[in-house]
Amino acid sequence: MTEAKRTSHFLPEESFQSWDTYTSALSQTIPRLRNRALARSTVDNELHQLKSRSENDMKKTLTWWDLMWFGIGAVIGAGIFVLTGLEANTAAGPGIVLSYAAAGFSAMLSVFCYTEFAVEIPVAGGSFAYLRVELGDFMAFIGAGNIILEYIIGGAAVARAWTGYFATLCNHSPNDFRIHARQLATDYSHLDPIAVGILLITGAIAVYSTRHTSIINWVASFVNMFVILFIIIAGLSKAKSSNFTPFLPFGVRGVFNAASVLFFAYLGFDAVATMAEETKNPGRDIPIGLVGSMTICTILYCLMGVTLCLMQKYSDINTDAPFSFAFKQVGWSWAQYLVALGALKGMTTVLLTSAVGQARYLTHIGRTHMIPPWFALVHPKTGTPVNATISMVLASCVIAFFSSLDVLSNLLSISTLFIFMLVAVALIVRRHYDPLETSTKHQTMLIIFILTIIGSSIGIAIYWAKSNGWVGYAVLVPIWFVATGLLAFLVPKARKPKIWGVPLVPWIPSLSIATNIFLLGSIDVNSFIRFGVWTGVMLVYYFFFGLHASYDTAYNKMSIDESKVVEEGLVRTEDPETKEAIANGNEK
Repeated sequence: MTEAKRTSHFLPEESFQSWDTYTSALSQTIPRLRNRALARSTVDNELHQLKSRSENDMKKTLTWWDLMWFGIGAVIGAGIFVLTGLEANTAAGPGIVLSYAAAGFSAMLSVFCYTEFAVEIPVAGGSFAYLRVELGDFMAFIGAGNIILEYIIGGAAVARAWTGYFATLCNHSPNDFRIHARQLATDYSHLDPIAVGILLITGAIAVYSTRHTSIINWVASFVNMFVILFIIIAGLSKAKSSNFTPFLPFGVRGVFNAASVLFFAYLGFDAVATMAEETKNPGRDIPIGLVGSMTICTILYCLMGVTLCLMQKYSDINTDAPFSFAFKQVGWSWAQYLVALGALKGMTTVLLTSAVGQARYLTHIGRTHMIPPWFALVHPKTGTPVNATISMVLASCVIAFFSSLDVLSNLLSISTLFIFMLVAVALIVRRHYDPLETSTKHQTMLIIFILTIIGSSIGIAIYWAKSNGWVGYAVLVPIWFVATGLLAFLVPKARKPKIWGVPLVPWIPSLSIATNIFLLGSIDVNSFIRFGVWTGVMLVYYFFFGLHASYDTAYNKMSIDESKVVEEGLVRTEDPETKEAIANGNEK
């Protein structure tokens, strides 16, 4: 059966051809799970063999200029225009500028980790592909589930915020445009049809053409930048230094509590990595695009936070449309409409770039058959993953229709910080581990040091959340430092980057792990409960479907050359069923 025919079905794998084959597959769940937990993909597999399962190639049309504006367009949106006011009012006060700096520092560390992977493995799968190569199929699936959650919730959160600023533009409260369903829980009772409408429009544009989406993003981002500069310059002309007192009304803890939520404002840069497959020169364009966009966004965020808190007392800031309301309060009522229009344009570009990025993640996950390969198909005329784009947009529509912004933003931050932590771990593994060169001794040391780095980082985060003392930091921070130092000096590098690499490995990825976990420690308990429920749903799906589909694909479609790679250790397995399949010519 040809690949084209196989991907024309929703569940084409052998395990799902009948109840008997499915029952047989379920009986092999444990050995198959062990196999998938140890299996690691190869760069060649991600770059060539998996891409062929989309039937058509994506078009290489993007340069560093496109990527930089995609990054700016993807990042500057609901976070800065909505969450700035919410967190300044309730968590950080004027110290919101420090919150943005802290969140930006953590985001920049993750950007560095992403750039090396995106240059070395320029495929649409982004962090999912990176995790498959370095941490194995099972951890990649855990990352994939959180990636999907990140994009579905991110699109929904921005769409809800879009309604808020649209209402301001029309001189109405946001809830005037929402349907109040009193029988539902409070956080889910304001139904938002406008959010659904803007998601459908931006999704349709993303389906049509990546290049046209890029052009629209340029135009909208230029307008957005003009409005942001207007806010900063005009807002500072109405500044009152007395509004900066007290600078930290909620203390240092409030600064980091706000930073954990404001990390939402930096989301979207990872969408740039998913576009590596459509980039003309990934080795040059991706680092420039990613680092350039993140630097610009961090500077603008800090300036806008300062401006807002100098225009108004933090306690008087409006939490729905803070910048529009601030200009109205200082007597520039006309400016609130310009600000609202700019905010709408900014959030529209976020939705556009999000629709582009999320579909490419789903496409690559579909190529591995962890989800049905129907999602991996690229349309021959548009050169875009139509099925994946439509599916993700519709999922965001459902969430946006029901859920409030504060619920979405906290849950989104957990998912994203978790993914970024995994990517940092994967970078350490990539540099320090090669199955053909790394000795068992060094492999064991590498595992111990990574677990110590993660464990000490979790300890610091828990201590921050539960205690106001300092003794815990005096113990845990040196443990993190020593573990990272021993990793750097005792475990030799196994691989050098071919084109562009992150400097100071393992220090930068280790610091990224620590900062991401630290920010996780400032998020509320209810968000972790929701995150746990989602993780449980993912695992149920994986054990009953994803595991068996990816297992069948890995060994039914494997060439003789690849089977040698398995036996030599590039893809490790101890599963007797797998070894037998390889010995019999990779056919079950």
